[in-house]
Amino acid sequence: MSKEQGSKPAASRRKFITGAAAATAGAATLGFPMIAKAQAGPISMRWQSTWPAKDIFHEYAGDFAKKVNDMTGGDLRIEVLPAGAVVPAFGLLDAVSKGTLDGGHGVLVYHYGKQTALALWGSGPAFGMDSNMLLSWHKYGGGKELLAKLYNSIGANVVSFPYGPMATQPLGWFKKPVTKEADMKGLKYRTVGISIDVFTGMGVAVNALPGGEIVPAMDRGLLDAAEFNNMTSDRILGFPDVSKVCMLQSFHQNAEQFEIMFNKTKFDALPAKMKSIIENAVEAASQDLSWKAIDRYSKDYVELQTKDKVRFYKTPDAILQRQLEIYDQVAAKKSAENPMFKEIVESQRAFAQRAVRWDMDNNVNRRMAYNHYFARAGAAKGAAKKA
Repeated sequence: MSKEQGSKPAASRRKFITGAAAATAGAATLGFPMIAKAQAGPISMRWQSTWPAKDIFHEYAGDFAKKVNDMTGGDLRIEVLPAGAVVPAFGLLDAVSKGTLDGGHGVLVYHYGKQTALALWGSGPAFGMDSNMLLSWHKYGGGKELLAKLYNSIGANVVSFPYGPMATQPLGWFKKPVTKEADMKGLKYRTVGISIDVFTGMGVAVNALPGGEIVPAMDRGLLDAAEFNNMTSDRILGFPDVSKVCMLQSFHQNAEQFEIMFNKTKFDALPAKMKSIIENAVEAASQDLSWKAIDRYSKDYVELQTKDKVRFYKTPDAILQRQLEIYDQVAAKKSAENPMFKEIVESQRAFAQRAVRWDMDNNVNRRMAYNHYFARAGAAKGAAKKA
């Protein structure tokens, strides 16, 4: 064999290896998924909720994280810690904005101290809208753009996704039924956001506390009454241990929803496909949350009455009407002080005028059907009584 013949296989092997290396480099440049994943690895995010680990709200936060983790095939992994793991519940906005946390789960009203207009995402009567209507306004009526403008005005480096429509929240837990507005005067009462102003206007001494601190405060006599949110959360947090009277129906948080929040710098750095998955996961989680809430809240409503011996009463119409009157005064004052508050109120009002009218005119009242099928058989004996 000549030198020329003997050198050909070696040269061919070198050519193949060189070509394979070039192909691999080209694939990485083009971003082939398998190679890119091997190089970059999964993106990990550390989140915190504003809820105790045992609360169903923290469960909702975990549900969203799991949807994202599953939908990205593990390319994005969100870990959700409970309130207080890194920062207090009311410190979430600052922590996410600064990048101490990559994201979080809470409610916009918890940032009320930063900008009062944030309370308009769910704290108050919302011109008769329920929480799903308010989310409709947010997505299709200009709310999304107004919220981005609002956060920008306070220098918050976050991307916010309101989601998860909540049921109307009870007036709260009391030592005895509330029969008239005068019964509220002087009570030491827990609420948050713009509801502080509304109840203060009713003569109530308000103390804003995060969810996990309410029942201990009632147990020590620091609170006479309190509201939090729903049958399941209230039961898990231990309200039946400190009160056996719950007043249903209120306008103070008639249309609230949750908030999913990302640090903006970290969110903007994500691949476009991943951001799209997150945005769609928000809406999927929103619907799933509302289904889960119907199932769990209705079960606990029964359990609270049968096992915990809680008595439920409907809040008198006179108190509900008074809430509306005082809220109008508060909103007018804040609109005069805060141009963005006024802009958001006007946007919501215009949307609500047509949306609520359509809803009332179009949808049949369920009370007639419920009474037809259940009340006659005596199954409605656990319904809320008139105070």
